[in-house]
Amino acid sequence: MAEIIDGKKISAQIRGSIKEETARFIAETGVTPGLAVILVGSDPASQIYVRNKKKACEEVGFKSFEYLMPESTTEEELKELVNKLNHTSEVHGILCQLPLPKHISEKAVIESISPMKDVDAFHPANVGRIMTGDYNFLPCTPAGIMELIKSTGVEIAGKKCVVVGRSNIVGKPMAMLLLHANGTVTMCHSKTADLKKECLEADILVVATGKAKMIKADMVKPGAVVIDVGMDRDENGKLCGDVDFDEVSKVAGYITPVPGGVGPMTIAMLMRNTYTAAKIAASR
Repeated sequence: MAEIIDGKKISAQIRGSIKEETARFIAETGVTPGLAVILVGSDPASQIYVRNKKKACEEVGFKSFEYLMPESTTEEELKELVNKLNHTSEVHGILCQLPLPKHISEKAVIESISPMKDVDAFHPANVGRIMTGDYNFLPCTPAGIMELIKSTGVEIAGKKCVVVGRSNIVGKPMAMLLLHANGTVTMCHSKTADLKKECLEADILVVATGKAKMIKADMVKPGAVVIDVGMDRDENGKLCGDVDFDEVSKVAGYITPVPGGVGPMTIAMLMRNTYTAAKIAASR
């Protein structure tokens, strides 16, 4: 049986260390890190994420600024708010909860956030820095996954790493981080000719497709590290991931559960990015 990678426990340790560092930072500089979260509309899942982010800010000693805007908000109105926050010294990180309503361009809004306050690391300037390995911030989910892999003690260097899914938020930056850690990386997606063959070669397998239980035991190399980024519902409406946990846990060496694996790490990394942004601002 695979060893379970406990994202709740690891994220709690990271938040604990950020809390200690923040207390020292405030004592030395008088600056309290601040995170502004913008939510447009009333998507229930997004509301939960926003509440969790506020709670995490309180836990580590940050200021939390919430902006709840109606569905009817125009792109210009949203960009005006972002511009105001770009010039607000108490705000070190700006996060606009995605997805946005259809009439607002996500690309335009992301590009309006100052790269120095872009704690999601979605701005093209930050994406480019991640490509070159010279970055201030990393996208929260891939950064959290790197911490989960590190917790297993498995060395990434020289390992065959397979990423299933090529989104801008997880798949593409994940591949770059594994590459920076000297992994040999293969990216798979809906057009991959023989997905099973590719997955079976993986020492480290990261799955982010949004398809419930698509990765089965016969697709996983015995002893592999399996990271499940999915958040789906199975045929009974129960929360599950992109990996068939019950099957794959009998084959893998290490595996993340859903929930309780990758999810908690994403918010922990958001706190780390906000703290980094505050440190950079204080040093300027």
